[in-house]
Amino acid sequence: MAAVSDLNAHTGYLLRMVSNAVSQEFAGKVAGDGVTVAEWAMLRSLYGSDGISPSALALKMGMTKGAISKLAERLAKKGLIERTGNPDDKRGHSLSLSSAGARKVPVLARLADNNDAAFFAVLSNQEQGHLRGILQVLIDRHGLSTMPVD
Repeated sequence: MAAVSDLNAHTGYLLRMVSNAVSQEFAGKVAGDGVTVAEWAMLRSLYGSDGISPSALALKMGMTKGAISKLAERLAKKGLIERTGNPDDKRGHSLSLSSAGARKVPVLARLADNNDAAFFAVLSNQEQGHLRGILQVLIDRHGLSTMPVD
C-alpha cells in the first residue's frame, strides 16, 4: 500500500477547518439578522457608494453578473438595496443601499468584528497580526481577488 499523507499534514486542509468554523459561526449570526454571508458581502461592498453598476460590482466582488443579479433581487425584496436607472443608458442601472440597508451594514459589521474577536481571542495580538500578515502575503502573491462568500 502506497504511503498517503495525513489530512492534517495539508496546510490547505487546516485553513479550511479554521475558515469553516469562523464562517459557520458568522453565518448563524447574520442569519439572525435576516441575511446570508453573500448578502452581507454585497451590502458591505455597496456601503459608502452612491451606486454601482452590477457589472462593476461583479468585478469588485469577483463574482459573475448572474450571481450579482440573484443577490440583488433577494436584497431588493428585503428592502435593503435599490435599483436606479441610468439616464445615459436605458438598459443600465445602478445598485445602492436603501436607507434600511445603510442602517443594517454597521450592525452586521459589528457582528463580523465580534465574531472575529471571539474566535481569534485564543491568539495574542502579535499572533493575530502575524496570521493576517501571512494570509495577506498569500493573497498578494497568488493574485487572489475573489470575495469569499460561501
